[in-house]
Amino acid sequence: MTAPAPITTKQALGQQLFNEKILSKDSTVSCASCHIPSLGFADSVALSIGIHGMASSRNTPSVLNMKNRPYFFWDGRAKSLEEQSLMPIANKEEMGLPIDEAVKRLNQNKTYTNLFLKIFGTLPSARTLSLAIAAYEKTLETDESKFDLSFGDSIQLSESEERGRQLFVGEKAKCFDCHMGPDFTNDDFKNIGLYDGASLSDKGRFNISKKTEDLGKFKTPSLRNIAITAPYMHNGMFKTLEEVVEFYNNTRDFVKNPINIDSSLAKPLGLSHQEKADLVNFMKTLTDKQYAKTRF
Repeated sequence: MTAPAPITTKQALGQQLFNEKILSKDSTVSCASCHIPSLGFADSVALSIGIHGMASSRNTPSVLNMKNRPYFFWDGRAKSLEEQSLMPIANKEEMGLPIDEAVKRLNQNKTYTNLFLKIFGTLPSARTLSLAIAAYEKTLETDESKFDLSFGDSIQLSESEERGRQLFVGEKAKCFDCHMGPDFTNDDFKNIGLYDGASLSDKGRFNISKKTEDLGKFKTPSLRNIAITAPYMHNGMFKTLEEVVEFYNNTRDFVKNPINIDSSLAKPLGLSHQEKADLVNFMKTLTDKQYAKTRF
């Protein structure tokens, strides 16, 4: 068996910390418990599961392609990966460990004190813990999907995938209005109709901004690798991409009295069965080849 490579960089240290269970209160979960590499650094349940098997209030978003994002979490409460990296550790629904205690545990561990001294020149601290995890997360970029590779000569989109692409960027489906740019997100917040103040009661961005116009708004996620990160939405209510497309085709089939819904989603799109299938087939082309070869 090949010996593991020595840890000599912030990124490598961050990867080890990302998988480190002593950073949870009962030492049973790590960041990687919810952000599972084989599942596109998301997981397969509607709501994240933290310490003591406790379900959290939201679905786990992927941490792939986060290097250039200006906000993090569904409500955008963190403005940097460094800030984001500590929040799940301290969150009572997730890892449940105060950051001071996390730092104390690292300082009581000879392996970690040696690593932090070697890489940062100082003992573990909240700052260096966040820098290491964020450095690793910044390496999790993907840009070799079938869609990316179709710009060369070796791979072409199928007829259905190309029709889906045209719908995606066109005026009928309007997907590109929000899912634009290299990572298929405008990094904005939008109420897509999943807030009714009753059964759908998560106020989203409003909880952070306290602005009435943000009621029920959530961050637009990247669509890269979207086919392997089910279930979908902030509450994980849709199990498949087909269900997601069906929802966007007519939101009022799912939520009868949405509050503060964006005007662009208030009317049915009128997509045919074939058009919906074409959109799904196009979105599947956004899966990086390292994941596509094992999942499709």
